[in-house]
Amino acid sequence: MLYRDVNFLTSIRPYRNYLNLKSLGKVSKYISDEFVSCGFECVEQKWEAEGNEYKNIIASWQKKKKRRLIVGAHYDVAGDQPGADDNASAVAGLLETARLVSENQPELDYGIDFVAYCLEEVPFFTTKEMGSYIHAKSLFDGRVDVVGMICYEMIGYFSDEPGSQTFPVPKLAAIYPDTGNYIVVVGIEKCKEFSETMYSLMSEKSGINVEKIVFPDGNGLAGRSDQRNYWELGYKAVMISDTSFLRNPNYHKISDTIETLDFDRMKEVVNSSYNAIIKLD
Repeated sequence: MLYRDVNFLTSIRPYRNYLNLKSLGKVSKYISDEFVSCGFECVEQKWEAEGNEYKNIIASWQKKKKRRLIVGAHYDVAGDQPGADDNASAVAGLLETARLVSENQPELDYGIDFVAYCLEEVPFFTTKEMGSYIHAKSLFDGRVDVVGMICYEMIGYFSDEPGSQTFPVPKLAAIYPDTGNYIVVVGIEKCKEFSETMYSLMSEKSGINVEKIVFPDGNGLAGRSDQRNYWELGYKAVMISDTSFLRNPNYHKISDTIETLDFDRMKEVVNSSYNAIIKLD
């Protein structure tokens, strides 16, 4: 299913960037249909940006539960490129996580909202027109009790070549492996406990090596995806990532194709994340 999802998303033409509304519509319908096939109630969250209408797709598990865990990924791409890792891999991971919840029917003390965001990429990145800001603000305004937010951002590119993993900060380079065959839980100091819990739970019986990075705040590398907006509004959040351009040479290029992804390891990322998602309290 992971391959099928990525193949659909990367095959859409014109590419699913903010200018191509019909392409974004095809993506949002596909995501909605997949959520509905899992038996989830699915809603659209709409807003306008630069005179056009965009939408988040939200599917809810145990909707009557007041406490909510948010699991999200963005479905738009930057410019004219297929965006296999950025961010079809993460959308596929989001959908697969929803399928696992549907299949296993876990009894939890909280509900889960699976959210597929639009407008993560430029020119909307860091603005209040990001789909994740729209969603986070709706939670804030509604005074929703949020357990935390988990952001899937690029979870499909791995390499067993020494030197394939880079870090711009010498201190980080000295701590983490230089072979890019692991997944990273990225958090910030003010919600360090949530990051540590996610890391610990994901690492249990994991089929992939899990690392963690806790940055001082959400600036710079820490805030390069949708989790930034939840941090801004005071919610606990983490990003699950293969480290993006610090590892993947195809980042925001036409070469970001399905052939470059490792679906076996993607599956292990999803399984490890699911293991954490159903054990948070």
